[in-house]
Amino acid sequence: MFALVDCNNFYVSCERVFNPKLKGKPVIVLSNNDGCIIARSEEAKLLGLKMAEPVFKKLSFLKKNGVRVFSSNYTLYGDMSQRVTETLSHFFPQVEIYSIDEAFLNLSDMNVDLEELSKNILTTVKQNTGIPVSIGIGPTKTLAKIANKAAKLTGGIFIIKNDRQRDTIIRNTPIEKVWGIGRQYSKLLIRNGVKTAFDFAELDNNWLKTKMKVIGVRIKKELLGEPCIPLELIIPAKKAIATTRAFGKKTSELKYIEEAVSTYAVRCAEKLRKQKTVANLLTIFIHTDPFNRNEPQINKSKTITLPVATNDSTELVKYALVCLNNLFETKYKYKKAGVIVDGLQSETSFQGNIFDKKDRKQQKLLLQTIDKMNAEFGRDKVKLAIQGSGKEWKLKQEKLSKRYTTNWEDIIEVKA
Repeated sequence: MFALVDCNNFYVSCERVFNPKLKGKPVIVLSNNDGCIIARSEEAKLLGLKMAEPVFKKLSFLKKNGVRVFSSNYTLYGDMSQRVTETLSHFFPQVEIYSIDEAFLNLSDMNVDLEELSKNILTTVKQNTGIPVSIGIGPTKTLAKIANKAAKLTGGIFIIKNDRQRDTIIRNTPIEKVWGIGRQYSKLLIRNGVKTAFDFAELDNNWLKTKMKVIGVRIKKELLGEPCIPLELIIPAKKAIATTRAFGKKTSELKYIEEAVSTYAVRCAEKLRKQKTVANLLTIFIHTDPFNRNEPQINKSKTITLPVATNDSTELVKYALVCLNNLFETKYKYKKAGVIVDGLQSETSFQGNIFDKKDRKQQKLLLQTIDKMNAEFGRDKVKLAIQGSGKEWKLKQEKLSKRYTTNWEDIIEVKA
């Protein structure tokens, strides 16, 4: 048996942990640059607010209905996610972190009452972190996913205990809600009369192989209770890393775009070092606001092969700025830029360059020291001068809550 533990309305729940006045009130969390709605409390959903809805279109509605609005606080959300995972690891030796608010658990070797175990998990996670969760349990990961959706409607716990329960729940699961079936496959299946997960489970294997290859047969087996997707206990290294952001306000100043691109390149380098890889390829892109047709438009990118595969912040910044200067034109107002690194390899085994004279061993020690200082004292306490202050381009976060769990200055004071 597998369990999927899902944090309910996670971003909103994180805000409510440290601000109890928000309980029972409509609350939303916005995307980067305070653009669109990416999380809603149940009260906000009842008001008709939609995911991905641009917030500027709803300002008067939000004010009229007393909706509390927050900017994305990923530092807080990431730390709270880790606390939930640590709590789960006390119950189970095998935990797969599926996303920031979801984790799969392997219950196969546990000879316990699953109902009582689930209640204990719900209570302990809420007590340790303040985050409410839902638990779906089934004989496969796909069925655990479906059970979790049912759990949100049945008090937080749903267990698929037998074939009859399994058939009932997959009959009531729309095909587009099945894990692993994306938008295009959904359209294909609906055109062929497949509307539910139960319909899918009755399809012929040869038809599935023709239309969806091996993934279709695997999903069918999972829906019928045969495990085909094991727990991934080790998070795989990313095959490419990107840091892309919209600017807080549009700019035609090369200086400010250089600051942004340099910072994005440093972020990519930090991520590379964290997963112990180096990059062979570097891509830079910049573009204007595609939604403003009254201004001249441009969308340009440039990709280069690096002389030596690297995760060195100074090297990535150097080549990123070379690319940027080839792309930049003064007559445009730029809205967004990004840095992408690709062709990743292990930092312990990659092709060198006979003309490379850099003392990479010494540079590695320097970067390790910088990473350690920034981890202890806060991001960018030590940074490159070219990164600047960011005041002219950083994301708009006008409604950002405090970093209650990671910043000494933001710790809540309790007066007795």
